[in-house]
Amino acid sequence: MNVRLAYGQGHLAVELPDGLTTIIEPAHTPGLADERAAVMAALEKPIAARPLREWVKPGRRVCIVFTDITRATPNERLIPWLLDYLAAVPREDVTLLNAVGTHRPNTRAELEQMLTPAVVQNYRVLNHEGENASELVALGTTRDGTPALLNRHFTGADVRIVTGFIEPHFFAGFSGGPKGIIPGVAGLQTIMSNHGAKNLGDPNATFGVTKGNPIWEEMRDIALRAGPSFLLNVTLNEGRQITGVFAGDLVAAHQRGCEFVRRSAMQEIAAPFDMVVTTNSGYPLDQNLYQGVKGMSAGARVVKPGGTLLLACECREGVPANGSFDRILRSAASPAEVLALLATPGFSRPEQWQAQLQALIQRQARVLLYSSLSDDIVRAAHLTPCHDIGAAVRELLPRSPNGTRIAVLPQGPLTIPYLGCGNARS
Repeated sequence: MNVRLAYGQGHLAVELPDGLTTIIEPAHTPGLADERAAVMAALEKPIAARPLREWVKPGRRVCIVFTDITRATPNERLIPWLLDYLAAVPREDVTLLNAVGTHRPNTRAELEQMLTPAVVQNYRVLNHEGENASELVALGTTRDGTPALLNRHFTGADVRIVTGFIEPHFFAGFSGGPKGIIPGVAGLQTIMSNHGAKNLGDPNATFGVTKGNPIWEEMRDIALRAGPSFLLNVTLNEGRQITGVFAGDLVAAHQRGCEFVRRSAMQEIAAPFDMVVTTNSGYPLDQNLYQGVKGMSAGARVVKPGGTLLLACECREGVPANGSFDRILRSAASPAEVLALLATPGFSRPEQWQAQLQALIQRQARVLLYSSLSDDIVRAAHLTPCHDIGAAVRELLPRSPNGTRIAVLPQGPLTIPYLGCGNARS
C-alpha cells in the first residue's frame, strides 16, 4: 500500500504492508465556492455579536491580531479582505499585530509573504514582544498568581479583532479563539504559567477538550479581561481551502467552529495499534521539531504501550537550534531525566511544556524521526533517526507478534484519533 504523507511543502511516498495498515485522516470537507464572499457575509452577520462595521466609529483605534508563520492560516487572503471591509478606517488607526507567542519574530520578507507586500507597505505591522515589559499591560493574575500580561497595542485598542484558524490542539483542545490572545500576544511569564507542568498534567488538557480544560479556560478568562474582541476564525481542508467562517463573539463563534472541526477531525478507533506513522501536517507546521511534538501527540493517542511511533517532520529550521526546548533536551541524558528535571522545585523554562509532552510520549512508546536533521541532532533530542519509514516498518514487523496493526495519520494532528472509550467531548 502506497501512502502519501504530508511533509514540508510536498508529500512523502511510503510503502506500507497491505492488510495490516489502517489510514486515519480527516473526513474531506470541500472548500467554499466563494471564500471572500463567505468572509464578508460572516462579518455582516456574526455569531452572538453586532456586525463588525458597527464596532468601528470615527477615531477608534483598531488592532488586528494575526497568526505567525508557523500556522497555516491563509493570512494572505483573510487580512486583505478584512482590511477591504474596514476601508473606511484611516490606515493610521489600524495596527496589525503578529501573534508570535514564544516563537521568534517574523522578518519583513516573511510578513510580506504572509500578508502581501501591499499590506506591509501601507499599514503598521508589529511583531508581538512577549519579553519586553514596556510592551505589556497587566490584567490581574493567572490562577497561580503570576501577572496576566497582554500586549499594550491590543489592550489599548478601541476595537480588537482576532483572526486565525481552528484545528485540534494537543493541550488547549482547539487552536483559534482565545488562543490568539494567550499565548498569541501574552507576556512570556504569563504563557509559562498557563502552560505550566500542573496544567499540562491535567487529563482534560488534551485534543478536542475545552470545557474543564484548565489551560483553555484560563486563556478564555484572561482574554475576556481585555474587553470584547471580535473573532474571525476559519477552518481549512488539506489544500488550505477555507471550509467554514466563524466570526463574532470570541467564545461563542469559536465554539461553533470547534464543533465544525470535530465532525471531520475526530476519528474513533476501536483498539490501539502496535505502530503508528504520523506527520506534522506538512509546512508550515513541520518547520521545526518543537512543533513536531504535536504530530507525536496525535499518534500517541492510539499507539500501544511499548509500541513504536514514526514521525515524518521536515524540520527545515532545526529543533530550533539553541532555543529553550533544545537546551532542555540536551541537558538531560534521557526522557526520564527530562521529566525529573521538570519536576525539580523551582525549575521553570520557556518551552518546557513541549519537552514535558515529548518525554511523556517517549515513556509510552519508542519514537523514530524522519526529517532533514542530522542523526546527531536527532539523537540529542532523545529520538531515533529514521531514513526510510517503509523500511523501518518492515524491519520492525518480524519483532512484533502475529496480528501486528499499523496506523497512518497522513495529515498528522489535523486528524485526532481516539479510542472508543476515550474523551472526545468539547
